[in-house]
Amino acid sequence: MKSTIHALMAPTFPALRPLRGVRVFSLSLNLPGPAALMRCLQMGASCVKLEPPSSDPMALYSRVAYDVMHQGVRVTVADLKTEKGQKTLHRELAKADVLLTSFRPAALKKLGLDWKPLHKRYPMLSQVAIVGAPGARAEEPGHDLTYQAENDLVTGLALPATLYADMGGSLMASEAILQTVLFQRQKGKGGYIEVALSQAAGYLALPRAWGVMHPEAPVGGGHAGYQVYPCKDGRVAMAALEPHFAKPLCAAVGIDYVNSQTMMTPVTRQLIADYLLTQTRKALDKLAVEKDIPLYTLEK
Repeated sequence: MKSTIHALMAPTFPALRPLRGVRVFSLSLNLPGPAALMRCLQMGASCVKLEPPSSDPMALYSRVAYDVMHQGVRVTVADLKTEKGQKTLHRELAKADVLLTSFRPAALKKLGLDWKPLHKRYPMLSQVAIVGAPGARAEEPGHDLTYQAENDLVTGLALPATLYADMGGSLMASEAILQTVLFQRQKGKGGYIEVALSQAAGYLALPRAWGVMHPEAPVGGGHAGYQVYPCKDGRVAMAALEPHFAKPLCAAVGIDYVNSQTMMTPVTRQLIADYLLTQTRKALDKLAVEKDIPLYTLEK
């Protein structure tokens, strides 16, 4: 199997579109907010975004990402520090059901967009505020990397494989938008939810906190069928964790599978490693199909 990056576009299944008829207005820049807006659009929302004259930084450092996240979003430009910009802002707020922001609280206050005055002026409007860290820490500077680091998701000197805090935060923000819409319909007024990227990273890190990723735990490295191994012309991510997957793997290798403890020994791990070194990616892809083994081959 060739490693392929799949861009998140329209769902491949019939969507329920629970946000049909809901208007989401975003002031959020960079990654988490636009990614959340993309999810809302897929759920049927009408999405509008206001950008500063200098544009969204994402459009400058990754045009591909910007274009994917803004497909179907109506983007308008205004300088919120001007009277004209404020008129544009409030014209959109008057029509919106949910406001999505990603400013620090002090910046929101300067713009008159902190929750109390906003709620007083627009009682039916909800707000989802993306911040770096919760509560009093919301004014602290930070980025995806620092939020991952504080949640033990950065190992060694290598950068993480992706922006887990930002993308996790985008999912939490789109979930929060759904929550505010339900709240509006139940209570007849808008609600406020703060989404902290540090907490999104913490949520993704829970398996580590629970000990699930301990080196001796099955998915932390203890199970011989759940490893990344070298093969003859690349690597293989082997995920033969359950007995009905581990048994055919053992049969292919020539190991007598007795019970789940068979897979928890260094001897089994070494035998599987030796076998995989003799196999090409093509042969392993064929084995996966024929024996119903979950694995994915990779380049070196």
